Amino acid sequence: MKQLSLLVLASAFLLADSAKAQQHLSLKEALQMATDNYGTIKAKANYANASKAGVDQAKREYLPNLNLGVEQAYGTINGQNGPLYAFGGAVASSGPALAKQNWNAAFGALYLANMNWDFFAFGRARDRVRAAQAVAQRDNNDYQQEIFQQKIKVAAAYLNLVAAQRITTSYRKNLLRADTSRFVVLARAKGGLIAGVDSSQANAEISGAKILLVQALNAEQEQAKTLAVLIGSQSADFALDTTFTSRIPADIAGATASDSVSAKHPVLDYYKSRIAVSDKQADYLRTFSYPTFSLQGVFQSRGSGFSSNYITDQTAYSGNYWDGVNPTRSNYLVGVGISWNFTQPFRVAKQVKAQRLISAGLNDEYSLARQELTAQVNLSDKKIVNALTNYREVPVQIKAAGDAWLQKSVLYKNGLTNLVDVTQARYALIRAETDRDIAYNNVWQALLLKAAATGDLNLFVNEL
Repeated sequence: MKQLSLLVLASAFLLADSAKAQQHLSLKEALQMATDNYGTIKAKANYANASKAGVDQAKREYLPNLNLGVEQAYGTINGQNGPLYAFGGAVASSGPALAKQNWNAAFGALYLANMNWDFFAFGRARDRVRAAQAVAQRDNNDYQQEIFQQKIKVAAAYLNLVAAQRITTSYRKNLLRADTSRFVVLARAKGGLIAGVDSSQANAEISGAKILLVQALNAEQEQAKTLAVLIGSQSADFALDTTFTSRIPADIAGATASDSVSAKHPVLDYYKSRIAVSDKQADYLRTFSYPTFSLQGVFQSRGSGFSSNYITDQTAYSGNYWDGVNPTRSNYLVGVGISWNFTQPFRVAKQVKAQRLISAGLNDEYSLARQELTAQVNLSDKKIVNALTNYREVPVQIKAAGDAWLQKSVLYKNGLTNLVDVTQARYALIRAETDRDIAYNNVWQALLLKAAATGDLNLFVNEL
């Protein structure tokens, strides 16, 4: 029988032995790991940086277009009076319209500098930059709210794992208590003081306690896996901070004093930035209703192997390469132009109206998000009150259950009660212990909910 007891003890301690290889992980370390490693956060950081680059690109859109070109060619210059249609490109040769075709060919060259600048378009370039800046701000706010929400998830997962580990410890103690009871039962049955059926019942209680312990371990392992994924860890074996099951936040009462959603709530900032993007895009679209003032500048030099009197003397040309590519004629052109599609305002007006309606819809989503957060603040205050009420009742429950277990155990050893009473007392004690672990954890969870609702994570982090 002693061997059976040793097996129970060995199994209980083997189940706990994995803690020796566990990685110590504080909550602050877990929050930092999540910020550094989680895939969605890294992705949104890249999106935010891409939007910042988009602002620089939008600023450079105002720069004039400056095209430089060099062309050297060899061919004939037969011209012909008559219309032509540039279907997919056409020959740009120029020359006299001779009476018949000839195949005289020489080199020619074109050197071109062309500048085109839309220097005034009623604020179009400025509004393009503002729209790009609004997009960059939106993506940055999205990145910040993703960090905030991820930290809330990690903190909740951390607390859940702490509670699961404590419950596993309680069920491990429950297994040892069941084994202690069985040892007494077997000793009394061997001495003929009780019926042998009690030993069978004691063995059944050991099996039940093992099953409960394995179930607790399964729940703990599930919570550990969730935390590992959230912080980007390859390992799921953690030794966590146990202060969450030994004390409650020092200023938990002060946390309820904050009863409003922060104006800088990361989630609300993201919703507001979405509205700003839509408004800036509407302003940008509106500028397409107005004319565009452009400055044009062209400088061109040409070289040709055909002489100026080629029109009267078809032998006046040279096939020498340098004669053809040497620039001999140049032209420049400077001009200011205005262009305006008269029907464009009619189209743009509907685009602007559609964008304004999108802004209105985004504003409605913002209002709904704020209402939900306000309701969550009120709910978190109630949860804090309820969690504190349970926390204050736990010591009474633990003391009563512990006293009952001790009393029934002593009575049973002296033959003054039956095994059923002992088993019920043990069940009451394990229930009280798990209620204690949950009560401590619920106070922290309620404070975390308050921090998430108000948008101020320091309410929770400052208590660590």
